Amino acid sequence: MKIGNYAWERPVFLAPMAGVADKAFRETVRALGGCFMCTEMISAKALVYRNPQTLHMLDLHDEAAPRMVQLFGSDAANMAQAAQLALEQGAEIIDINMGCPTAKIVSNQEGAALLLDLPRAEQIARAVVRAVEAPVSVKIRLGWNEAQIVAVELAQRLESCGVAMISVHGRTREQFYAGLADWQWIRRVKRAVRIPVIGNGDVRCAEDARQMIEQTGCDGVMIGRGALGNPWLIAQAQQYLWHGKSLPDPTLEERMRVAAEHFALLLRDKGERIGLNEMRKHAAWYVSGVKYAAKYRDRFMQSASPAEMLEIFQDIVQRV
Repeated sequence: MKIGNYAWERPVFLAPMAGVADKAFRETVRALGGCFMCTEMISAKALVYRNPQTLHMLDLHDEAAPRMVQLFGSDAANMAQAAQLALEQGAEIIDINMGCPTAKIVSNQEGAALLLDLPRAEQIARAVVRAVEAPVSVKIRLGWNEAQIVAVELAQRLESCGVAMISVHGRTREQFYAGLADWQWIRRVKRAVRIPVIGNGDVRCAEDARQMIEQTGCDGVMIGRGALGNPWLIAQAQQYLWHGKSLPDPTLEERMRVAAEHFALLLRDKGERIGLNEMRKHAAWYVSGVKYAAKYRDRFMQSASPAEMLEIFQDIVQRV
């Protein structure tokens, strides 16, 4: 597949998960062999207003190419200006969020709300494409609900605007993350457009990535929740698609070592208070499936200092 000046064979992307795909997590995934990252979704309006916290989310310093930034918003002019600002900060690909299902985003006519207003979605995409000399991609869902599936029509509209790539999450907004992703709709989108289509939804192991490509014909895969507590999955899936062999699963000792390294990056980027608070959810994901996981999750939630958090990681290796 080709997007802008990039040519890739079956790429595996880390999805732009809000509150997860920050710089620390992207660095963790890349250190384990992942190649394709996207920032967590960033508010175009807040970026235009130079909100300090939002600017911090746009920190791409020392990140390897391709640097992909996802923006969300409902105003075409704001989105265009924000895209220009992102390029100034080192972005090489601009991704537009048209799929976030959360009530806060939807109530502002952003994210998945654009599935109900295709002319506005098209207007936003066209404005961003015209504003930047860089590839523009869009992440969408199938539609608002089963009665309002718009993925094929929206994909065709976006292609006509000059969008270079589309990522399709195989669920509706009404589903949020429940039920199974419908990969057949991803196949229909792929058949309806000429630009690359990336499949997203229910890829939880390397074999799932292969099956998605075989069943849908999509050009690549995007992994979101499957990578929670499992940053190895991006590289495992990529190696399986490229070479037919998956990397081995990490040992418990390696999982805790990587968790501690991830924590150090969070502390570097966000300070002790926020870093500790955010690591609690990641730590709970890292111990998924570990013996006495519930007990350790409780301890993570009660940890009061970085030293205490690290002590729990060490205790897990020694006692399990």
